[in-house]
Amino acid sequence: SVRDDDVTEVWVPGAFEIPLTAKTFAESGTVAAVICLGCVIRGETAHFEHVAGQCARGVQDAMLATGVPIVFGVLTTENLEQALARSEDEGGHNVGEEGAHTAIEMISLLARIRAMGQ
Repeated sequence: SVRDDDVTEVWVPGAFEIPLTAKTFAESGTVAAVICLGCVIRGETAHFEHVAGQCARGVQDAMLATGVPIVFGVLTTENLEQALARSEDEGGHNVGEEGAHTAIEMISLLARIRAMGQ
């Protein structure tokens, strides 16, 4: 279980800045996992695809480079309503809550795997 005071929350200017922030936290040695939450809403240009794809790649690269679980919870939606449906308790699908469960599961899994080598 995770206590509220074990959680550090920061905001970034945009989705493109999430990977560097996640990598910096992971490299700090002060966190067991990082959960990246955000949303990229499709607009009228291809900007949506570039931002969302590079954000996902950057988060994966940061996780692989650091060995720290970094959970990707960045939504890609057509509109605000879809984003809210995936991030509020009433919708039954809360990507933030799912990310927290995934982080805890990955921390435990990696600890078990690393313990095998000792």
